[in-house]
Amino acid sequence: MAGIPYRLTRVGVLMTPDPDDPREAEGVLNPASGRGPDGELYLLPRLVADGNVSRVGLARVVVEDGAPVGVERIGMVLEPDRGWERGVGNAGVEDPRTTWIGALGLHVMTYVAYGPLGPRTALAVSQDLRSWHRLGPALFRYEDALDMDLNLFHNKDTVFFPEPVTAPDGTEALAVLHRPMWDLGETRPGQGVRVPAGVTDERQSIWISYVPLDAVRADIRNLALWEQHRFVAGPEFAFEEVKIGGGPPPLRVPEGWLVLHHGVTGVIDSAFSQQQKVNYAAGALLLDADDPSRVLARTPEPLLAPETDDERSGIVPNVVFPTAIEEIDGRLFVFYGMADSKIGVALLERTD
Repeated sequence: MAGIPYRLTRVGVLMTPDPDDPREAEGVLNPASGRGPDGELYLLPRLVADGNVSRVGLARVVVEDGAPVGVERIGMVLEPDRGWERGVGNAGVEDPRTTWIGALGLHVMTYVAYGPLGPRTALAVSQDLRSWHRLGPALFRYEDALDMDLNLFHNKDTVFFPEPVTAPDGTEALAVLHRPMWDLGETRPGQGVRVPAGVTDERQSIWISYVPLDAVRADIRNLALWEQHRFVAGPEFAFEEVKIGGGPPPLRVPEGWLVLHHGVTGVIDSAFSQQQKVNYAAGALLLDADDPSRVLARTPEPLLAPETDDERSGIVPNVVFPTAIEEIDGRLFVFYGMADSKIGVALLERTD
């Protein structure tokens, strides 16, 4: 595992669709997570209704003997009820990630707003995981050195770091990972693939951007204005041949920042369709503690790949998709989507 002394071990299936709830007809998957004011652990799963319409729910995690064994559904916390979350033939608030940022005293959610122009990153904040205040779609400050406006592109797999870091310009900032999607033909046929200056690999990769902390403290709406964009990591190993994207919030470990990510092989169809010819596996990156745009190590083989029936058969077969990490009684558990249909849990442990 090339300098990343961690492993993932399956614990089991945590959440499956409720057959009596039409809002879950096409799966429960890819949850965010957080601790509520009551100290309880909650998941915020993506719930998919017929027609691939997604909502974000809330469910309390049931723990027995120090391990998660099930959930108690609470209700819905986010629905596609804004115009920029609803298109003709597509709608949804998808794949939430939530990070508790102590410097703000807030849970920060990033999610995919699946609206008229396709998938865009959007933000919301909450103090209690139940009531969420939308900040709208993320906006990317233009940087001439890139010779590209990142606002042109679809973007997914966005997640904030839990602690402030030092930005490239030396200021204290919040950092966020994201995955730009370079094919402009998805929104305007004929435009084709465009990449920023200096980028030679057109495959989708992990990028990082920064938000000045002082600006956010002055006005929380500034959390949606990202700047100082940098490439972090692209596909390198066999299990990442098509693309890679970020997973749960980065975890501070003795070696730096541990980032679980997904690597994809197979054939990617349109961003507006559910993928059927892909394989998603989970790997890890280790980022520098002081400069999280710098990769120190990465796993050449996946930590978790689709092997069980629940991971190999579902709405999108052959998918493990980690989106949340939480500590329970001193142990770390990773929550992940299984074939876009169910939610699984795995134990994250050090190997040294």
